[in-house]
Amino acid sequence: MICVIARPDSHQGEAIPFIAQKTMLTNNYYVYIMANKKDGTLYVGITNNLIRRIWEHKQKIKSLSFTSKYNLQDLVYFETYTDPENAIKREKQLKAGSRQKKIDLIETDNPDWDDLSEKF
Repeated sequence: MICVIARPDSHQGEAIPFIAQKTMLTNNYYVYIMANKKDGTLYVGITNNLIRRIWEHKQKIKSLSFTSKYNLQDLVYFETYTDPENAIKREKQLKAGSRQKKIDLIETDNPDWDDLSEKF
């Protein structure tokens, strides 16, 4: 069951969406890839709250960040981990890998580079 709750926040008077979900209480960690368009600029990140983190990227909370600078708005790939050490290792592996390996990984599950955050 998913419950969406909005909490007022100081960021331009907007509300940050919060998802209360039973599985989120199990301390999941997410390694994700953001893009601005198909075959565009890529960003690999890690978080323990994927919905909040993607919202922050889309709202450009950190205006000088890489994702803000290159307008990376689309979540095109993510993996879920229960162990933070494995998630960190995977993030480092993806960052060290070639651009082509990242593209191949994205296109295996998301050939059209759809914004997966729209499905949350």
